[in-house]
Amino acid sequence: MSSLRTALDDYLGARRALGHKLILTGRLLRRFVDFSEHVHADYITTELALKWATQPAHAQPSQWANRLGMVRRFARYCYANDPRTMVPPPDLLPHRYRRVAPYIYSDEQIIRLLKAARRLPSTIGLRPHTYATLFGLYVATGLRANEALCLRREDVDLANGVLTIRDSKFGKTRIVPVHLSTRRALERYAKLRDHLCRTPASPHFFLSDRGTRVTYDMLRWTFVKVSHEIGLRAPGDSHGPRLHGFRHRLAINTLLKWYRGGIDVERRLPTLATYLGHAHITDTQWY
Repeated sequence: MSSLRTALDDYLGARRALGHKLILTGRLLRRFVDFSEHVHADYITTELALKWATQPAHAQPSQWANRLGMVRRFARYCYANDPRTMVPPPDLLPHRYRRVAPYIYSDEQIIRLLKAARRLPSTIGLRPHTYATLFGLYVATGLRANEALCLRREDVDLANGVLTIRDSKFGKTRIVPVHLSTRRALERYAKLRDHLCRTPASPHFFLSDRGTRVTYDMLRWTFVKVSHEIGLRAPGDSHGPRLHGFRHRLAINTLLKWYRGGIDVERRLPTLATYLGHAHITDTQWY
């Protein structure tokens, strides 16, 4: 094992011990180490980091800057043990990240999406109910995609209408109360799920026809398929409204409702930030 690979294992281990998941960062930094070993480099230089960061020629400048930033942070860690390490300058690939304006689904689009989900083919009849309920839950709560997929049966308190979101983004766990109508929709799904899938292979709340947990890839593929069917995406278009748009919709509609009701929005922002599981109030203020 190369010294860089050993250093990377130590670096990721130290940061993950502090609560950082570093899933994408870990994957990309391992590719950087692979690249370094391929060119027989056993320590980081600015030239090496820059060459790797800009390797995908078709990528956006923001992606280049993000890749270089990952290596910069890793290089700062390596420098403490290997003074040969060069930490790339912070302004080497200047790019200011600009958040894309959120796509806000209309009520009519939501209705068409749920109707299309209920028409999905299924071997045992569970699949259409799973996705219709999932999409409805995203609309009603603004949960992140994987937060709903990771829910286990014990995390869904149907008696009190409360969801426990465990080990979410930034390693946080939070309690999410849901509206009575949402609770009833979850109750109907749970009853039907248990009737159609009597011997599930997973303890998760949302199940596939095989009784296994619904994965993100399965969810996204189904969402794109349904989006094409109802015209949210043009035929053959790989881009368009995303699942995360449901989260944007909830946040913006909540702020608009407060504003129109004469409520002091600034004072209520921490409440919305907590509900959405934002790490910083600035993430909520962006809306």
